[in-house]
Parts: sequence; C-alpha cells; structure tokens
Amino acid sequence: MKVLITGATGLIGTELVSLLLKKGIHINYLTTAEDKIQNEERYNGYLWNPDKGEIDESALEGVDAVIHLAGATISKRWTEKYKQEILESRIISTNMLYNVLKNTKHEVKQFISASAIGIYPDSRTEVYSEDNTAVDTSFLGKVTQKWEEAVSQIERLGISVAKVRTGLVLSGKGGALPEMAKPVKFGLGAAFGDGEQYQSWIHIRDLVHIYYYILTEELEGVYNAVAPYPVSQNTLMKTIADVLDKPYFMPNIPSFVLQLALGEMHILLLSSQNVSARKILDSGFQFRYLSLEKAVKSALKV
Repeated sequence: MKVLITGATGLIGTELVSLLLKKGIHINYLTTAEDKIQNEERYNGYLWNPDKGEIDESALEGVDAVIHLAGATISKRWTEKYKQEILESRIISTNMLYNVLKNTKHEVKQFISASAIGIYPDSRTEVYSEDNTAVDTSFLGKVTQKWEEAVSQIERLGISVAKVRTGLVLSGKGGALPEMAKPVKFGLGAAFGDGEQYQSWIHIRDLVHIYYYILTEELEGVYNAVAPYPVSQNTLMKTIADVLDKPYFMPNIPSFVLQLALGEMHILLLSSQNVSARKILDSGFQFRYLSLEKAVKSALKV
C-alpha cells in the first residue's frame, strides 16, 4: 500500500509516518519546504505550495489513500491576520487536493482528513456523538465546519472519505501537554476557569492507530478520536501534578486573566466538550490508553 500524507512533519504526522513505515506502508508526503524533502526506499517527499496553486503531481503516482493533516497550528495568538491563516491553510490545501484528484489520473480510493472536536458546541451537559449536527458559534467551530465541508466535496469524485475529529492530544513532544506541565513542575499548577469544563483527550499513539485502523479497515464517515473517559480540566491538571509528584494547591486561574493573556484563543482552555468514543469502539478499535494517568505518564516519560 502507498499513502500520500500532508502535514507529515508535524507532531501527529511524524508519529503517524513512524507507525506506517513499521507496518510496511510506502509513504509519499507533501511539503512546502525544499529542505524537508527526503527520498528513501519507502519515504519520498514532494513539493507543493497551496497558496500559489503549485503541486508536484507525481506525488500521486501509485497512491491508494491520502491522509490530510496539514493546517496552521491553533496554538498561536489569534490576531485577525492569523485567524485568516488558520482558516485558509485548511480550506485552500483541501481544495487543492480536490482539484488535483479531479483533474489528474490516479488510483486513490480513500481520503482521510484531520478535523477537531471544536466543531461541537461548548456544553457541560451534552455528550457528543458523531451524529450531532450542532456547530459551535466560536471561531474554531466555524473553521472546523468549513474545513469538513471542503473535505466532503472529495466524495463527489467517488473516493471514500473519513474525518477524524480529534480531542486534546497528549504527547510529550509538543502540543498542549508540555505547556500544561511547565508550571506544574514548579509547583504552580492550577485549573483554568472553574476547572469543571470537560476535556476529551487522547494519547498520540492511540490517535495514530485510529488513522491506521480507518485506513486498513476502509472506514468512512466521521469518527471522534478521543479516549472513552473524558475528565474535568481540574482532574487533568491534578493528574499531571500527581504523575510529576508535585503539589497541587494553587487557586484556579480566572477566565478574565486567561483572556488578558491569550486574547480570543483563551476559549481553547475554557470550552467544554464531552465527546463520545462509542462509534470507533463499536467498529472494533481497541485503545491502548484508557487511563488518563497511564497516558500522561507515557507521554511525559515518567
């Protein structure tokens, strides 16, 4: 099998590439940086520039499936200019893949795209399954909706499409967890807001295995990529403190302080989504990290 990956050098992409190579899968990947191109026996890089509409179409040769992870990080201050980049990096790149698949001879049968649980409305009472059609009114909710709509057009080409709505990814190599652990290491860990908002999390190894499972089982449709047992934000921070053997007694950080420090992106820390993993479980997928403590220990290598 040969897979084309976008975002292959990012946090999730790097881990996914490692897994797929171990499974004997050949990988082509698209990158905007010439110095990131490698050509090895089963790992080959190709240039693209979605902003300029440029792509090396030979990247599609012999490819059975596309895994689309590319998109500007949301963990950077949301100026109006950067918000546009967050949106366009997802929509323009997806539209470009649609156009190249539409206009180029290829053998692609499957398209798997990243998405986010941020599409679900902020709620302390709802449990969100993939059937829920409500969309959060926040910037992130609207971005995710437009992103998924762009991905859906690929179905028109007779290609099977899957969307992976991802929760808080626990990895020691990047993302939110190392940032959350920093103040904890100094005994300054504290919950955000009232600390009662739901955090639907997933260990990065389980996340990339979900991608592999969807790929090999040829699943289609929307799948929540979250562990089965979401926790409160306070429980998450306390678990990090327990794993690092640090005290946890600081008062919660009020929402207005977070807003002053982070601007609009402070909603990432305060929004609550209790997201169900039932659909992926019912398909036969088995999680390796069901316990938050085990997941945090593994991610932080404690």
